[in-house]
Amino acid sequence: MAVDYTVIVVYLAGMLAMGWWGMRRAKSKSDFLVAGRRLGPAMYSGTMAAIVLGGASTIGGVGLGYQYGLSGAWMVFTIGLGLLALSVFFSARIARLKVYTVSEMLDLRYGGRAGVISGVVMWAYTLMLAVTSTIAYATIFDVLFDMNRTLAIVLGGSIVVAYSTLGGMWSITLTDMVQFVVKTIGVLLLLLPIAVVKAGGFSEMKAKLPTEYFDPLGIGGETIFTYVLIYTFGMLIGQDIWQRVFTARSDTTAKWGGTVAGTYCLVYAVAGAVIGTAAKVMYPTLPSADAAFATIVKDELPVGVRGLVLAAALAAVMSTSSGALIACATVANNDIWSRLRRAAPGKDDKDGKDGEERDEVRGNRAFILIMGIAVIGTAIALNNVVEALTVAYNLLVAGLLVPILGGLLWKRGTAQGALAAVVVGGGAVIGLMATYGILANEPIYYGLLSSLAVYVIVSLATPATDAAVLAAWRERLAGRAAEPLSEPVPAHQ
Repeated sequence: MAVDYTVIVVYLAGMLAMGWWGMRRAKSKSDFLVAGRRLGPAMYSGTMAAIVLGGASTIGGVGLGYQYGLSGAWMVFTIGLGLLALSVFFSARIARLKVYTVSEMLDLRYGGRAGVISGVVMWAYTLMLAVTSTIAYATIFDVLFDMNRTLAIVLGGSIVVAYSTLGGMWSITLTDMVQFVVKTIGVLLLLLPIAVVKAGGFSEMKAKLPTEYFDPLGIGGETIFTYVLIYTFGMLIGQDIWQRVFTARSDTTAKWGGTVAGTYCLVYAVAGAVIGTAAKVMYPTLPSADAAFATIVKDELPVGVRGLVLAAALAAVMSTSSGALIACATVANNDIWSRLRRAAPGKDDKDGKDGEERDEVRGNRAFILIMGIAVIGTAIALNNVVEALTVAYNLLVAGLLVPILGGLLWKRGTAQGALAAVVVGGGAVIGLMATYGILANEPIYYGLLSSLAVYVIVSLATPATDAAVLAAWRERLAGRAAEPLSEPVPAHQ
């Protein structure tokens, strides 16, 4: 394993070096949080694909292939569909808004009165997303070094927190680009063909497995529908995804670069399912489907290649973890903390604008460090990853999907309707999870329907949004207005 260890250590050292390099480029709030809004198509596509394809998409996607065959691709496939829908229909408008968070978009659209509660919901979602990604380090480092779970989480989490804190989005962008290349080589170009060959080819796989393993809908229509509700719609509204859209240098880059990334996700989905199906042929009695990825890597790959593929798994986890971490810190600082201190008298800054920019960078860097420590601590204490992630996505979709898409698509939507939708949708999904169980499908179904119903009814029953607010919103959507203040002033003040 010495060669494999060397590959992993070089990879991890490279991540820290990228963080140091990114620190030299992060000179302003825009640089630190959205990479200066300067990413071109190639880098944008690579980093967007990296963040959406995390440990769940890699290790979990192979596990679903092991359990259900080719239809196990549906979870990751719906992620790709969501990214395609976001890129084709919404990303250009989102990029032109020139904001930093989803809650700032809600403030602009509804007049400064919808962002606080939505910020709390989004913060909870990004925190749990970062936590579940961090827990995945335990699985990978256990395969690599037979390492204690807590130590594995601390080691992997600390590396992500270090490079994210140093350079913010610039560091994360540089590391994600490397991670995208490593994942492409490790999973698509090496593990996929090797797994199929080791399993005897597709003809041998078909001969040894039940026919339902090759049924595209074998996982079940209801499961696929639930994946669409949670993951496809979740891609449309997550802060971690929007923050990457904000990094595009133009709306055209956001649209077409995201389309390329979404298409890559569809290919990655099929690859994971095929690898899992091949693993089922070779290891028909594994104790857990999620062990399929680690088992086939450990037992079937040659020295050196094994290290690169394990580095690809680490890359998948790190890209999602770092993206969720900076999103969590951005929401905590810009949407929650800044609102709590807004009433306090402002301090004079003798350094002028440059001093303000430096303070913004220092403040956001501190929040990434604080949130990173919280994520590592929560990951150590938490055991059930699937339930935590389900709660996060259910809250996100049931609470925020309707107000966000309603604001983008329906001019009659009001701040009162948006707030009601967040409260009722989020409350309903929590109550229904307590009744039906966290992993049940009913909470997201009924929670989303209640959010939609309340949004429409309350919006129609309350006065329309002020014409001046809507006019400013249209200017922002058209890209004809300057970048908003970091702390937008509500229209009614």
